Amino acid sequence: MTIFKTTVAGALALACTIAAGSAGAETLKASHQFPGGKGDARDEMVQIIAKEVAKANVGLDIKVYPGQSLFKSKEQWNAMVKGQLDIASFPLDYASGQHPQFSATLMPGLVKNHKHALRLNKSPFMQDIKKIITDAGVVVLSDAWLAGGFASKKECILGPETMKGQVTRAAGPAFEQMLVGAGGSISSMASSEVYQGLQTGVLDAANTSSGSFVSYRIYEQVKCLTEPGEHALWFMYEPILMSKKSWDKLNTAQQDALMAAGQKAEAYMTEQAAGLDAKMVKVYKENGVEVVAMNAEQAAAWLEIAKQTSYKIFSEKVEGGKELIEKALAVE
Repeated sequence: MTIFKTTVAGALALACTIAAGSAGAETLKASHQFPGGKGDARDEMVQIIAKEVAKANVGLDIKVYPGQSLFKSKEQWNAMVKGQLDIASFPLDYASGQHPQFSATLMPGLVKNHKHALRLNKSPFMQDIKKIITDAGVVVLSDAWLAGGFASKKECILGPETMKGQVTRAAGPAFEQMLVGAGGSISSMASSEVYQGLQTGVLDAANTSSGSFVSYRIYEQVKCLTEPGEHALWFMYEPILMSKKSWDKLNTAQQDALMAAGQKAEAYMTEQAAGLDAKMVKVYKENGVEVVAMNAEQAAAWLEIAKQTSYKIFSEKVEGGKELIEKALAVE
């Protein structure tokens, strides 16, 4: 009787395994650095793509690996180029070491607000950026721009003078150059490492996206938050990308399903983006963190420093940099 039960159980398990394989469906690996299952909008974008592709029934499954569980954040670009990673939610400036032009997608003050970011997506500026992405061997599935702000353990960051003496994390070279120009010191790291940096005293302050400020619980380590407000300096392009080597292995139906899923994920982020800022403010106030916003004069003082540091260096040192800046600034 025991042998019979074991045999039946084994047969059922084998049948379930075959069924779970979606009739031989190919599995793609999707990676990102953000917390999974905790309401982070970038994780949700990837999950939407996975669900939509599964629903399309084109012989394709997507397994999501959040929280740097498959690749470290900055390793994802090269992994996609080499075909070792299929899909990633990826802050594009993280690959500025390979393609310095990508720093334009985290340039102080270049993006004015969420509606302006959507207009940039359709501009010659982004056409140039996407050509570099494509030529490198990566496909864009979804556009996403996130606003961000500053947070500090020491004092509220408003005008440039408030940065003096603070060690901060800035996400990319352009912001680092501006902050150094204001008298700050830099400690470079991914957003997933900011909490520990603040906790251990490596950092006094940080700037990152509104989504990361919440999902990484940075409110537990700071006393003042500078929200994006009406004068946001910090906007970052964080698209969903795919390895072209992986893309080229798919049939047309699978490619179409991925693109359709990518558009659905992009529409989700478009709806969510501004709400992430409001959610951040609410969560920080609820946790006893002071929340402030820059006024026009303070933002203008930062931009003046940016023009003499970030913009100048980018225009002079990066191939095509001057033209990229001009194309971005031409978008009203």
